[in-house]
Amino acid sequence: MTLQTITLGGGCFWCTEAVFDRVRGITDVESGYTNGHTLNPTYEQICQGDTGHAEVVRLTFDADEISLEEILEIFFHTHDPTTLNRQGNDVGTQYRSGIYYETPEHGELAREMIRRLTQDKVFAAPITTEVQALSNYSVAEAYHQDYFAKHPNAGYCAFVVGPKVEKFRKTFVRYLKD
Repeated sequence: MTLQTITLGGGCFWCTEAVFDRVRGITDVESGYTNGHTLNPTYEQICQGDTGHAEVVRLTFDADEISLEEILEIFFHTHDPTTLNRQGNDVGTQYRSGIYYETPEHGELAREMIRRLTQDKVFAAPITTEVQALSNYSVAEAYHQDYFAKHPNAGYCAFVVGPKVEKFRKTFVRYLKD
């Protein structure tokens, strides 16, 4: 087993976590906040939008089972990487699309994928996903961890997270955990 990590911001972390919890080769998904200027921010501070942080999931994955390129393929096709600081009705810098890497190789692979997606005109609008080194990461509060699994019938989960998970299941069957 070759464990690696990558941190992804695809809007609300409940959605992103719910998708990647179902991906084979992902050994851990942790909701958190990154790349802002406040040390150890709270969810309430993040929601005000002035800490500079993005809501993210930190993925630990077995590179022998799934590649970072495959993870990024899922990432780019399960959120809208073309809307700056927005995913659906969630608006603010905390909902920006971002890839936050811990090794330069991961950063270069992410930039290359964005170049390729842009060149191939996969999306109708320009990709706004930022690619930066991971900085000032902190774990989100315990009640955010596994939120969809614990609250599948809550309003946001039923109407936003659930359909996103279902789209993932249909589009990426080959990546589903057993």
